[in-house]
Amino acid sequence: MEAFKKIIAGNKGSIKSKNLISYKLIGRGSDGSVFQLTDDRCVKVFENEQTKALELNALQVGQPSPVIPRLYEDGPNYIVMEYVEGISLPQYLKKEKQLPESIVVKILAMLAELNKVGFDRCDTEVRHILFNEDMDIRVIDLKRAFGSVRSTPTKLLKGLKKKGYLEEFLKHVNNLNPALYKEWKGSMK
Repeated sequence: MEAFKKIIAGNKGSIKSKNLISYKLIGRGSDGSVFQLTDDRCVKVFENEQTKALELNALQVGQPSPVIPRLYEDGPNYIVMEYVEGISLPQYLKKEKQLPESIVVKILAMLAELNKVGFDRCDTEVRHILFNEDMDIRVIDLKRAFGSVRSTPTKLLKGLKKKGYLEEFLKHVNNLNPALYKEWKGSMK
Protein backbone atom coordinates (compact mmCIF):
# COMPACT_ATOMS: atom_id res chain seq x y z
CA MET A 1 0.00 0.00 0.00
CA GLU A 2 2.94 2.33 0.58
CA ALA A 3 3.93 2.25 -3.09
CA PHE A 4 0.31 2.99 -4.03
CA LYS A 5 0.23 5.94 -1.61
CA LYS A 6 3.40 7.31 -3.24
CA ILE A 7 1.81 7.03 -6.70
CA ILE A 8 -1.21 8.98 -5.48
CA ALA A 9 0.95 11.62 -3.81
CA GLY A 10 3.01 11.95 -6.98
CA ASN A 11 -0.15 12.58 -8.99
CA LYS A 12 -1.70 15.13 -6.61
CA GLY A 13 -4.37 12.72 -5.38
CA SER A 14 -5.49 11.46 -8.77
CA ILE A 15 -4.30 8.34 -10.54
CA LYS A 16 -4.17 6.85 -14.02
CA SER A 17 -4.16 3.19 -15.03
CA LYS A 18 -0.73 3.66 -16.63
CA ASN A 19 0.62 4.54 -13.15
CA LEU A 20 -0.35 1.06 -11.90
CA ILE A 21 1.46 -1.17 -14.40
CA SER A 22 3.38 -2.85 -11.57
CA TYR A 23 0.07 -4.12 -10.11
CA LYS A 24 -1.97 -7.08 -11.34
CA LEU A 25 -4.79 -6.01 -13.67
CA ILE A 26 -7.97 -7.78 -12.50
CA GLY A 27 -10.41 -6.34 -14.99
CA ARG A 28 -10.99 -3.63 -17.52
CA GLY A 29 -14.32 -2.26 -18.70
CA SER A 30 -15.93 0.82 -20.13
CA ASP A 31 -15.91 2.51 -16.73
CA GLY A 32 -12.26 1.94 -15.94
CA SER A 33 -9.76 -0.63 -14.71
CA VAL A 34 -9.34 -2.64 -11.51
CA PHE A 35 -5.93 -3.54 -10.08
CA GLN A 36 -5.08 -5.77 -7.13
CA LEU A 37 -3.11 -3.81 -4.53
CA THR A 38 -2.74 -6.42 -1.76
CA ASP A 39 -4.17 -9.83 -0.87
CA ASP A 40 -7.35 -8.16 0.37
CA ARG A 41 -7.53 -4.81 -1.45
CA CYS A 42 -7.99 -3.60 -4.99
CA VAL A 43 -8.38 -0.21 -6.64
CA LYS A 44 -10.84 0.74 -9.33
CA VAL A 45 -9.65 3.63 -11.48
CA PHE A 46 -12.53 5.40 -13.23
CA GLU A 47 -12.58 7.11 -16.59
CA ASN A 48 -15.54 9.27 -15.56
CA GLU A 49 -15.91 11.20 -12.29
CA GLN A 50 -19.71 10.87 -12.33
CA THR A 51 -19.54 7.07 -12.63
CA LYS A 52 -17.09 6.99 -9.73
CA ALA A 53 -19.50 9.07 -7.62
CA LEU A 54 -22.39 6.68 -8.38
CA GLU A 55 -20.37 3.62 -7.43
CA LEU A 56 -18.95 5.27 -4.32
CA ASN A 57 -22.46 6.18 -3.14
CA ALA A 58 -23.65 2.59 -3.59
CA LEU A 59 -20.62 1.21 -1.75
CA GLN A 60 -21.13 3.66 1.11
CA VAL A 61 -24.83 2.84 1.45
CA GLY A 62 -24.09 -0.88 1.22
CA GLN A 63 -21.33 -1.05 3.84
CA PRO A 64 -23.55 -2.68 6.50
CA SER A 65 -24.24 -5.55 4.08
CA PRO A 66 -22.14 -8.72 3.89
CA VAL A 67 -22.64 -8.90 0.09
CA ILE A 68 -21.05 -5.52 -0.64
CA PRO A 69 -17.24 -5.27 -0.76
CA ARG A 70 -15.67 -3.29 2.09
CA LEU A 71 -14.80 0.28 1.18
CA TYR A 72 -11.38 1.51 2.35
CA GLU A 73 -10.77 4.87 0.69
CA ASP A 74 -11.44 6.95 -2.37
CA GLY A 75 -9.91 9.78 -4.31
CA PRO A 76 -10.92 12.01 -7.22
CA ASN A 77 -11.06 9.15 -9.74
CA TYR A 78 -10.50 5.94 -7.77
CA ILE A 79 -11.95 3.71 -5.06
CA VAL A 80 -9.95 1.29 -2.89
CA MET A 81 -12.14 -1.62 -1.82
CA GLU A 82 -12.08 -5.24 -0.73
CA TYR A 83 -10.49 -7.61 -3.22
CA VAL A 84 -12.66 -10.71 -3.53
CA GLU A 85 -10.57 -13.80 -4.16
CA GLY A 86 -12.81 -16.28 -5.88
CA ILE A 87 -14.87 -16.93 -8.99
CA SER A 88 -17.73 -15.24 -10.79
CA LEU A 89 -21.11 -16.91 -11.25
CA PRO A 90 -20.39 -17.61 -14.97
CA GLN A 91 -17.05 -19.21 -14.05
CA TYR A 92 -18.82 -21.34 -11.44
CA LEU A 93 -21.47 -22.46 -13.95
CA LYS A 94 -18.85 -23.29 -16.57
CA LYS A 95 -16.90 -25.38 -14.07
CA GLU A 96 -19.79 -27.13 -12.31
CA LYS A 97 -22.19 -27.38 -15.29
CA GLN A 98 -25.14 -27.06 -12.92
CA LEU A 99 -26.93 -24.52 -10.75
CA PRO A 100 -27.75 -26.25 -7.46
CA GLU A 101 -30.50 -25.05 -5.16
CA SER A 102 -27.89 -24.13 -2.52
CA ILE A 103 -26.45 -21.49 -4.89
CA VAL A 104 -29.93 -20.20 -5.78
CA VAL A 105 -30.60 -19.77 -2.04
CA LYS A 106 -27.49 -17.57 -1.85
CA ILE A 107 -28.53 -15.57 -4.92
CA LEU A 108 -32.02 -14.96 -3.50
CA ALA A 109 -30.49 -13.90 -0.18
CA MET A 110 -28.19 -11.52 -2.09
CA LEU A 111 -31.14 -9.95 -3.91
CA ALA A 112 -33.01 -9.56 -0.61
CA GLU A 113 -29.91 -7.97 0.89
CA LEU A 114 -29.69 -5.41 -1.95
CA ASN A 115 -33.30 -4.49 -1.21
CA LYS A 116 -32.64 -4.37 2.56
CA VAL A 117 -29.81 -1.83 2.22
CA GLY A 118 -32.11 0.38 0.16
CA PHE A 119 -30.94 -0.05 -3.42
CA ASP A 120 -33.55 1.01 -5.99
CA ARG A 121 -32.36 -1.62 -8.44
CA CYS A 122 -32.15 -5.03 -6.81
CA ASP A 123 -30.49 -6.64 -9.79
CA THR A 124 -27.03 -7.31 -11.17
CA GLU A 125 -25.38 -8.96 -14.12
CA VAL A 126 -24.27 -12.56 -13.63
CA ARG A 127 -20.62 -11.59 -14.14
CA HIS A 128 -20.85 -9.16 -11.21
CA ILE A 129 -21.74 -11.91 -8.73
CA LEU A 130 -18.57 -13.26 -7.13
CA PHE A 131 -18.09 -16.16 -4.74
CA ASN A 132 -15.19 -16.04 -2.31
CA GLU A 133 -13.38 -19.18 -1.13
CA ASP A 134 -16.14 -19.83 1.45
CA MET A 135 -18.76 -19.49 -1.35
CA ASP A 136 -20.08 -16.26 0.19
CA ILE A 137 -21.44 -13.82 -2.39
CA ARG A 138 -20.10 -10.36 -3.09
CA VAL A 139 -21.63 -8.04 -5.69
CA ILE A 140 -19.41 -5.68 -7.65
CA ASP A 141 -19.97 -2.84 -10.11
CA LEU A 142 -22.79 -1.14 -8.25
CA LYS A 143 -23.02 2.14 -10.17
CA ARG A 144 -26.64 1.47 -11.17
CA ALA A 145 -27.91 0.64 -7.66
CA PHE A 146 -29.88 3.89 -7.63
CA GLY A 147 -31.74 5.74 -10.32
CA SER A 148 -33.95 3.05 -11.78
CA VAL A 149 -36.45 1.23 -9.60
CA ARG A 150 -36.52 -2.43 -10.44
CA SER A 151 -37.81 -5.25 -8.25
CA THR A 152 -37.46 -7.99 -10.88
CA PRO A 153 -33.81 -8.89 -11.52
CA THR A 154 -34.05 -8.67 -15.30
CA LYS A 155 -30.28 -8.42 -15.90
CA LEU A 156 -29.71 -11.51 -13.77
CA LEU A 157 -32.51 -13.45 -15.46
CA LYS A 158 -31.34 -12.49 -18.95
CA GLY A 159 -27.77 -13.44 -18.08
CA LEU A 160 -28.86 -16.83 -16.74
CA LYS A 161 -30.94 -17.40 -19.88
CA LYS A 162 -27.94 -16.59 -22.07
CA LYS A 163 -25.83 -19.07 -20.08
CA GLY A 164 -28.55 -21.74 -20.38
CA TYR A 165 -29.47 -21.85 -16.68
CA LEU A 166 -32.66 -19.78 -16.47
CA GLU A 167 -35.10 -22.70 -16.33
CA GLU A 168 -33.03 -24.46 -13.67
CA PHE A 169 -32.82 -21.22 -11.66
CA LEU A 170 -36.56 -20.56 -11.90
CA LYS A 171 -37.36 -24.16 -10.94
CA HIS A 172 -35.39 -23.66 -7.72
CA VAL A 173 -37.00 -20.25 -7.14
CA ASN A 174 -40.43 -21.87 -7.51
CA ASN A 175 -39.50 -24.51 -4.90
CA LEU A 176 -38.05 -21.94 -2.50
CA ASN A 177 -40.43 -19.01 -2.97
CA PRO A 178 -43.47 -19.69 -5.18
CA ALA A 179 -44.80 -16.12 -4.81
CA LEU A 180 -41.53 -14.65 -6.03
CA TYR A 181 -41.45 -17.14 -8.89
CA LYS A 182 -44.96 -16.09 -9.93
CA GLU A 183 -44.03 -12.39 -9.77
CA TRP A 184 -40.89 -12.85 -11.87
CA LYS A 185 -42.54 -15.19 -14.36
CA GLY A 186 -45.36 -12.65 -14.85
CA SER A 187 -42.93 -9.78 -15.45
CA MET A 188 -40.97 -11.74 -18.07
CA LYS A 189 -43.89 -11.94 -20.53
